[in-house]
Amino acid sequence: MNDEKPAKPVRHLLGLSGGKDSSALAIYLRDRIPDMEYFFADTGAELPETLEYIDLLEDYLGKPIARLNATKSFEYFLKLNGNFLPTTKTRWCTPELKIRPFEQYVGDDTAITYVGIRADETYRKGYLSTKPNISARYPFIEDGINKEDVFEILKSSGLGVPKYYEWRSRSGCYFCFFQRKDEWVGLAERHPDLFEKAKTYEQFHRDAGRIHTWSQGEYLDELVARADEIREKALAQNVREAAKPKKKLLEQFGSEDASDEGCLICFK
Repeated sequence: MNDEKPAKPVRHLLGLSGGKDSSALAIYLRDRIPDMEYFFADTGAELPETLEYIDLLEDYLGKPIARLNATKSFEYFLKLNGNFLPTTKTRWCTPELKIRPFEQYVGDDTAITYVGIRADETYRKGYLSTKPNISARYPFIEDGINKEDVFEILKSSGLGVPKYYEWRSRSGCYFCFFQRKDEWVGLAERHPDLFEKAKTYEQFHRDAGRIHTWSQGEYLDELVARADEIREKALAQNVREAAKPKKKLLEQFGSEDASDEGCLICFK
């Protein structure tokens, strides 16, 4: 008598960040891989626009998007890390809030994760698990899908881009230290409550005698005090970018690709 258990089927997984590329990839693969599982690692510090867009995607995809970390706040993970805020050099937020929950979600199952890196950014690398049971595929690279195609996929679906693109170049936590100074100004204008909350985190470090600012080189109260100057510089930069030869209007849509040292598992 054979007591061996039948092998589990390979799981197909696509992580959504609320960004344009992972969203377009989910739309692109919806009918190609019907048994795809979708998940969203909620950091507890998401923009309202991001959460709203995830809900819209869930309706479009016609199946639930698993919410990882749904019962845990950012403060929970902050305490786990000695109340030290994440920075570009001590980026504990990515493994704690994104990678570890994902690997726990997969467990020991054999899984393929689908990553939204495009054909025009093959120099970039997404999250690569060290677990032998998890492998990655890059459908946009395989099929030659570029940035312009991504926007067309979103437009054709009827979903369009998330509303935060009106003032921000990518997804991520509302206090993400990779956002530009003009995006901090945008946060102060669009979500003053979240801006004030980000300031309290910064002040907490300040009171503890630590040198830390969310935005490099200045505290948020200093930054917002020169909001007009920051907006003028950002506008001038946009004008210079628009004046460059052969620069398509689509490529002026934020500067996400200009300084993408950020975490792809958060932003794509």
